[in-house]
Amino acid sequence: MAGRLKGKVAVVTAAGQGIGRAIAEAFVAEGATVYATDKDVALLEGIPKAKKRKLDVLSTKAVEAFAEKIGTIDILVNAAGFVHHGTILECDDKAWEFSFDLNVKSMHRTIKAFVPGMLAAGKGSIVNIASGAGSVRGIPNRYVYGATKAAVIGLTKAVAADYIKKGIRSNAICPGTIQSPSLDHRIKDLAALTKTSEAAARQAFIDRQPMGRLGTAEEIAWLAVYLASDEASYTTGQIHLADGGFAL
Repeated sequence: MAGRLKGKVAVVTAAGQGIGRAIAEAFVAEGATVYATDKDVALLEGIPKAKKRKLDVLSTKAVEAFAEKIGTIDILVNAAGFVHHGTILECDDKAWEFSFDLNVKSMHRTIKAFVPGMLAAGKGSIVNIASGAGSVRGIPNRYVYGATKAAVIGLTKAVAADYIKKGIRSNAICPGTIQSPSLDHRIKDLAALTKTSEAAARQAFIDRQPMGRLGTAEEIAWLAVYLASDEASYTTGQIHLADGGFAL
């Protein structure tokens, strides 16, 4: 069914690759006007019909200026994130602060910038990319990452509660292990850290998925389309697992 987002304006952060890119492409395919944003604008090449914009979500000034320039939107997708590897003993203050800045505060920045327009319009859908790691399930070597993604779920629910009578919906998607450039980098790093082959490191990620395979970014994008669309008009403040049974 095409045209599910026809007439809607969407902003997608971290749209250069992985889940963010798949969501931007799916939104375009469903008829939305999409502002595909990324800190590295070159990564946005190849997304058909999208309005490609450079955006550093670590900068409050940049986010505020961007929101002021493009005006009111219908859909905001927060897909920017970073996966830190390690326990509490491997997490110094710098890693903690960067992880929370990118994984959580970036969402605070974008939501705060775009909610006023949504309030004026009396409608809006916010979709935050959380994770199966965090408050859903504790994962070894995902100490600060899990903490940030638990915070994303709390943030999502708080926004939903604050604006539930104002026409603004806020939901979170919790993916399992998804094939992406980010995962490829983590596999390479894990292989080096454990002194194993990249094939063995990849298999370790696959083995922890009950379905016996990695998810695809497109599978997350299809869920994002639903949550962004009017089909989900009665859905807010919820976490949506697309994890191949990871949380079972």
